[in-house]
Amino acid sequence: MAIRLKRSYKFAFRTAIFIVIILTLLLGFFMWYKEVSDWLFLAVFAIISFGISFFIVQFRIENFIYRRIKRIYDDVSLLESSSLTSRTITTDMATLTQEIEKFAQDKKVEIDTLKIREEYRKDFLGNVSHELKTPLFTVQGYIETLLDGALEDKNVRKKYLGRANKAVERLLYIVKDLDLITKLEAGELNVEWEVFDIIELIKTTFELLEMKAAKKKITLMFDMEYETPIYVNADLEKIRQVITNLLVNSIKYGHENGTTEVSVENLIQNKVIIRVTDNGEGIPEQHIPRLFERFYRVDQSRNRKEGGSGLGLAIVKHIIEAHEERIYVESVEGVGSEFSFTLEKKKEEKEEIN
Repeated sequence: MAIRLKRSYKFAFRTAIFIVIILTLLLGFFMWYKEVSDWLFLAVFAIISFGISFFIVQFRIENFIYRRIKRIYDDVSLLESSSLTSRTITTDMATLTQEIEKFAQDKKVEIDTLKIREEYRKDFLGNVSHELKTPLFTVQGYIETLLDGALEDKNVRKKYLGRANKAVERLLYIVKDLDLITKLEAGELNVEWEVFDIIELIKTTFELLEMKAAKKKITLMFDMEYETPIYVNADLEKIRQVITNLLVNSIKYGHENGTTEVSVENLIQNKVIIRVTDNGEGIPEQHIPRLFERFYRVDQSRNRKEGGSGLGLAIVKHIIEAHEERIYVESVEGVGSEFSFTLEKKKEEKEEIN
C-alpha cells in the first residue's frame, strides 16, 4: 500500500524550495561574476540542494515536534505514550491545534459531568443523612423522655414506646429499600421469569391497599371490566412491588374522594402497557425529569409528612429496566398524573410450538 503523504512534508517541501532558490541565485550570481557558464552544474546543484534541504528540514520538524509536543502531551496526559511511540509525529500545526482544541472540549465535558455527579453525590448523602437522622432522633427523644421519669406512667410509656416502634419501622423500611436499590443497581438481583395473569396481580394489590385507600376515600379501579386473563412474562414479585409502589404514591398524593385507575392495553404484538392514572395533585413539569432519582422529593415538607423512604420510584425504575422495559410519566399540576410501563406478553401457543 502506498505511503500516504505526511502533512508536515508540505512545510519541508516549501521550505526546501525557498532555500534552493536562494542558494541557486547566489551561486548563479557568483558564476556570472566569475564569468563561468555551466547550466548543468547549476541544475545538479539545485537538485542536490533541494534533496538535502528537504530531508534536513523534515528531520528537524519531526524531532522538534516529537521532543517538545510529546512533552506537553505527557504533562497533560493528552495521549497515551503508546500512541506517540508507535509512530513518528509528523502532524502540522493546524492539525495539532485541532487535536488540542478537541482535547480541551473533551476535558470540559468530562469536568462538567464530574461536577454533576459531585452535586448528585452531595444531594444523595444529604438526603440519606436526613432520612436516617429523623427516625433515629425520634427514637432517641422518646427513650430519653422515658428514662427521665415517664417510664413509671403506664399510659405515657405505652404511647411513647408505640411511637418509637413506628420510628424504628420507618428506619428499617429505609434501610431495606436502600439495600434493595443497591442490589438492583449492582445487578445482584436476578429476574425470576414466569408467566402470570397481570389482571389477577393488580386485583390482589387492590385488596392489599384497600384500607389505605379508604382512609383518604380514594377508589381503586380498573378502566374497564377485564373478563379474560392477560398473561405476561416477568418476575411476579418484583412487578407486584412496582404496582404497589405506584398505587401507594397515587394514594399518598391523591385528593380525597379521588380515583386511581389502572388499565392494561396492547401496545404492540408482544407487549402490553400498564397505566396507573389518578386525579390527584399532579407534578410540576420542572420536577418530572428527576422523579426517579433516589430520595428526590417534589415538596420536601409535604412528602416527609406522608412518610415513605423516598426510594419508591427509583426502585420502580430499576425493576422495570431489569426487565429491559421502559417506564413513562405524564403529569399536569392540579389535574393528575399517569405512570405507565411496558411488559412482555406471554407468547401465543402457536408461536411456542414453532
